[in-house]
Amino acid sequence: MKIKTMHCSKLIAAAYFFLFSSLAMTQSSNPFGIPSEESPTPAANVVVASGSRAQGWLGQGRSEVIARHGIVATSDTLAAQAGLEVLQKGGNAIDAAVAAGAVLDVTSQNDTGIAGDLFALVYIAEENKLYALNSAGWAPSGWTPDFFKNDLNLESVPSAGVNAATVPGAISGYDALLQRFGTLGFKETFDRAARIADEGWGQGERRHRDLVSSENKLRNDEYSAEVFLENARAPDLYKIIKNPDLANALRLIQEEGRDAFYKGAIADALVARVQSGGGVMTHADLAEFESEWVEPISTDYHGYDIFQLPPPGQGWAGLEMLNILEVCAPHHGLNLTSLGPSNPDYWHLMVEAKKLAYSDLQAYNGDPLFVDVPLNKLLDKSYAEGLCDRIDMNKASEPSVKGGLDGGTIYLTTADRWGNMVSFIHSIFSVYGSGVTIPPYGMVLHNRGVAFSLDADSPNVVAPRKRPFHSIIAGFVMQDGEPLMTFGNMGGAVQPETHAQHMVNVIDHGMNIQMTTDAARFTHSQNSNRLSLEHDLYRLVGGALSARGHDVRPVNGGAVGGYQGILFTKDPTLPEPTYSQESIDEDHPVNGIYRAGSDHRKDGGAVGW
Repeated sequence: MKIKTMHCSKLIAAAYFFLFSSLAMTQSSNPFGIPSEESPTPAANVVVASGSRAQGWLGQGRSEVIARHGIVATSDTLAAQAGLEVLQKGGNAIDAAVAAGAVLDVTSQNDTGIAGDLFALVYIAEENKLYALNSAGWAPSGWTPDFFKNDLNLESVPSAGVNAATVPGAISGYDALLQRFGTLGFKETFDRAARIADEGWGQGERRHRDLVSSENKLRNDEYSAEVFLENARAPDLYKIIKNPDLANALRLIQEEGRDAFYKGAIADALVARVQSGGGVMTHADLAEFESEWVEPISTDYHGYDIFQLPPPGQGWAGLEMLNILEVCAPHHGLNLTSLGPSNPDYWHLMVEAKKLAYSDLQAYNGDPLFVDVPLNKLLDKSYAEGLCDRIDMNKASEPSVKGGLDGGTIYLTTADRWGNMVSFIHSIFSVYGSGVTIPPYGMVLHNRGVAFSLDADSPNVVAPRKRPFHSIIAGFVMQDGEPLMTFGNMGGAVQPETHAQHMVNVIDHGMNIQMTTDAARFTHSQNSNRLSLEHDLYRLVGGALSARGHDVRPVNGGAVGGYQGILFTKDPTLPEPTYSQESIDEDHPVNGIYRAGSDHRKDGGAVGW
């Protein structure tokens, strides 16, 4: 008994010691989430139960944003607010998209920038017409397979450095949008971005993570290190970041327009930096580049018209995937609505449809000015029917054609009081693009050229003035000729498969604009044939899919990109809005409501009024 008593006493003493030691630490070493050297991301490892919603789907992180006068959704709240500011001053959805995009070009140079590319779908209410803008830059006139193989002694187009960059198309795209449909110019739409670049902005967790992971890449370029690093390291989390050199570039464009970038001082600086690094981009390559207005492409999915931009973008693979799902589900005696997203059959069919669509994507996609991409065949429902027997519901398949590159981007969407809507995507491709920053203008040069092939038999073989296979895509939905929804999903190769998942979510399952992004998603690598499921989804169906032969792994939300969307619900009792000075001055609301959703995975935010 004495032994037991002594042992018990020791335990009590130890417990008291632990208690009092704990009490001595009366607070976190990182109160208010302020970083320290010991804990640079303070809240990352705190174990705590999540709060529960009081209404709607309990898994939904937040409600939709609902507005009638205008609305903006994107992956940075500063950018969303810049777009909203333009709308409130009487600008339209096109003006707002440019303003929001310009702010992202400042705060999000890990993903985008004025030395990147962009695409847009633009719905003009007065015309009841959807327009498509391709502003993907072309290859320098000196780019040939021999240039890379013989002059540079490379087996592929590099992923970094000056020879990774095609001509940047972004500023030309901004100009094309403003000139054709905008009511403002660069002076007004670039103002907020230039101010933020000068005054500085706070660096959040996601941007900080990308900067830390890119330290080595940025150190390889002296000016990149000067602009983005402090003493060769990423600035601390929440540090105020400034880029006055980029502010100067933006103000130059405000004063001189697109010519400042393609023919003026910025062009001179860009060409000088590229050529000093062994590149062959010329002044003519920049000066002769123009954005291209193209016809949108579409497919019907259960009575809804889903629109994408044509090649060289990859959006058509999402349309083909939807075709396969629509015709092959009943072929196999299945119904996606009845199955629901908790059933392994549902996910198996989705993944197998993706493999088929992406095999065609890798086999055929390229610049339609150089190669024939047989979209009439590939987007025909009868073609999809011919693929159904290649899906074995009991066994995972091997993709017949592999390929694909990962990258990053930003997506934004806007809508105004006159019913105009913009679906807009903009990118420098890899995180911090080429890793090369153009002095003295503080802008990262993209690396979109890495998507070219050196294989002469590839539809995507590099050639002078050719545009590469493009990953960034923007989506739009119409029904009975009326606008319904803008949507997009960031994340390189994942975009077509996630576009299809969103359409299945909202059409087959009736999810709202926010719920579709809060629901778990998959992504599949066409190269490794590896299936990635977000953690909760993996726990739900991962084992069952593995039993069918899928190589399955759990991933966090960073792997599936980030979504934004706007839904328009028209009120037939209200008159059609008319654009006039009176409508600007009196700020009449649109004839219905806008509902917007944004992705928590990418710090998305939607704002409206």
